Amino acid sequence: MSKSISEIEDEVVEEFELFDDQMDKYEHIIEMGKKLKPLDAKYMTDDFLVKGCQSKVWLHAYKEGDKVFFEADSNSSITKGIIALLVRVLSGQHPTDIINNPLAFIDRANLRAHLSSQRSNGLTAMIQRIKTYAGAFA
Repeated sequence: MSKSISEIEDEVVEEFELFDDQMDKYEHIIEMGKKLKPLDAKYMTDDFLVKGCQSKVWLHAYKEGDKVFFEADSNSSITKGIIALLVRVLSGQHPTDIINNPLAFIDRANLRAHLSSQRSNGLTAMIQRIKTYAGAFA
């Protein structure tokens, strides 16, 4: 059985608690981005671009059964890591669970606190786009 959003969030928070240094957290985020499955080039168009991000972020969603899956990419290593984190937490979940989840792990892992205002705005834009996709599939 697949894990719930809150179970995955708890795992992410525990991972980030292992790092005392903010630079180590950034390295971990970058590593997550490197492990993100490459996005098919057909989705790297303006139609899939997340508006509001300083870097380019492409996000594609599809539904299988009653769950929504996300694929993404970015031209920035930190941003790619951030979207990889969101994909990890939210991909394979029910649309209503995605829509209703406050994504508290972001603050619990103290991630937003160390992002520039531009990256924080981009994170908000990515979350809104993910929730919009989930709403369309609900």
